[in-house]
Amino acid sequence: MAELLHLEKLWAGYGEAVVLEDIALTLNEGDSLSLLGRNGMGKTTLLSTLMGAASYRSGTMRFAGQDLSQVAPHARAHLGLGWVPQERDIFPSLSVEENLTVVATKGHWDLQKIYAMFPRLQERRANMGNQLSGGEQQMLAIGRALMLNPKLLLLDEPLEGLAPLIVQELLSIIQQLTEESGMAVILVEQHARQILPLTRQALVLERGKSVYQGAAQILLDDGALLDGWLGVAAH
Repeated sequence: MAELLHLEKLWAGYGEAVVLEDIALTLNEGDSLSLLGRNGMGKTTLLSTLMGAASYRSGTMRFAGQDLSQVAPHARAHLGLGWVPQERDIFPSLSVEENLTVVATKGHWDLQKIYAMFPRLQERRANMGNQLSGGEQQMLAIGRALMLNPKLLLLDEPLEGLAPLIVQELLSIIQQLTEESGMAVILVEQHARQILPLTRQALVLERGKSVYQGAAQILLDDGALLDGWLGVAAH
């Protein structure tokens, strides 16, 4: 597989505040990564830096062969980055179908495939975004990102605050995305043991620095190591 994302000696933050220090990461096409760490350790900042919402300071940030630091934030989706932020950011006054089609680009993912993956969205296709449950809004946010036909999908805590049945449904869908779609995925989630089995790689951040980068299975098998970095968040 060809290299898709390459970070080296990356420093970033917000304004004058430095959050990420000396981050290195290589992700190939179709690869998957669990991005782990306690709250406030820099996980969301890393995704925000890739999307241009945080301040890049220095280092290499290359995506699909281009220097990402030189690409305007609004152009990064067109380059192949799909982002599902914690806030979901769906359009509340648009219908489900309008939310999906307003950002659509040509490619593998179209309305039919999104509805096949999320039958509930098809049932509620005429509902406004603000008429959906939290789980349905999360499905819509993921579906909308897929309609961009990204090369890399960034999922920031997609299971947060959802009912257990919805969590299991979304875990199954995320597993399909990481194993069958051919699209690369970076997944941020507090509950490490739920997502490590779904990804091939793992990166653990501690105070904005990388303390582990390697196979997800190795980290999953080493409970003491996992608990030491993540504590109760690992369960």
